[in-house]
Amino acid sequence: MTSQPLRILPPAGAGRWPPGQVRGNGRGGTGRGGGAASATPRGLLMVERSIMVYRRSWPVLISGFFEPLFYLLSIGLGLGALVGKVPGPAGRPIGYVAFVAPAMLASASMNGAIFDATFNVFFKLKYEKLYDSVLATPMTVGNIALGEITWALLRGAFYAAMFLIVMAIMGLIHSPWAVLALPGAVLIGWAFAATGMAATCYLRSWQDFDYITMVMVPMFLFSATFYPLAVYPRALQVVVEAAPLYQGVALLRGLTLGAIGPGLLGHAAYLAAMGLAGPRRSGTPPQRAPAALGHVP
Repeated sequence: MTSQPLRILPPAGAGRWPPGQVRGNGRGGTGRGGGAASATPRGLLMVERSIMVYRRSWPVLISGFFEPLFYLLSIGLGLGALVGKVPGPAGRPIGYVAFVAPAMLASASMNGAIFDATFNVFFKLKYEKLYDSVLATPMTVGNIALGEITWALLRGAFYAAMFLIVMAIMGLIHSPWAVLALPGAVLIGWAFAATGMAATCYLRSWQDFDYITMVMVPMFLFSATFYPLAVYPRALQVVVEAAPLYQGVALLRGLTLGAIGPGLLGHAAYLAAMGLAGPRRSGTPPQRAPAALGHVP
């Protein structure tokens, strides 16, 4: 019998990717030896995946921009011809279209962020089982949540930027402070993306999305979107003022119309706190997230 050379087994752990390093794709310097991928936050890989998915279905990506635009054109221009002027943030009369436009800008940011952070994340989690595969790599649940929230935030920012261009073309920007409207819209998108991600972790079926709709539709209609807050009784004003979308509407309305005051900082702080609280409720970091993102029954 011919003797065979003995195989020397590699030590335990050999061949594994070192902690903190991302597996490359075999193209130029992104592999195990370091390079671009090892310096890139892992969460951005989820953003890259979303970009690759939507490059062939870009009409779906931009479709959310048209809903607030149609509201602006139909209600703002059509109904605005009958309404005339309404009290603005500083109490001075303004045109109805100028009053409605910042609210539609806030709604565009909200819609873009909440759609991705709820419906799309739930599909990937429950049916596509994407996160089961991703969690088998060096990616963590925190990386996944960061990447998905970032993508939803970018989508909301895209809608907001397009809507700001429309507002500028229509002459609906009345203050140089409007340059801060885009960062304000990004803040709105962050707040709703983080909260939407947290809510998705508790959903069990598509029927549960009725609860999200039940919250979003009244908030869109009654957050001083189409008429001033003063039309409500004081008891209802308190309820409306507690709504997240109202905070965004008041912030963007003040910036685009030049009604600058310390109250805007309060609106921004509310939205920032909402954005910070969302990842904690979704389990990032790190206690609830493996059960929520990885093992939904």
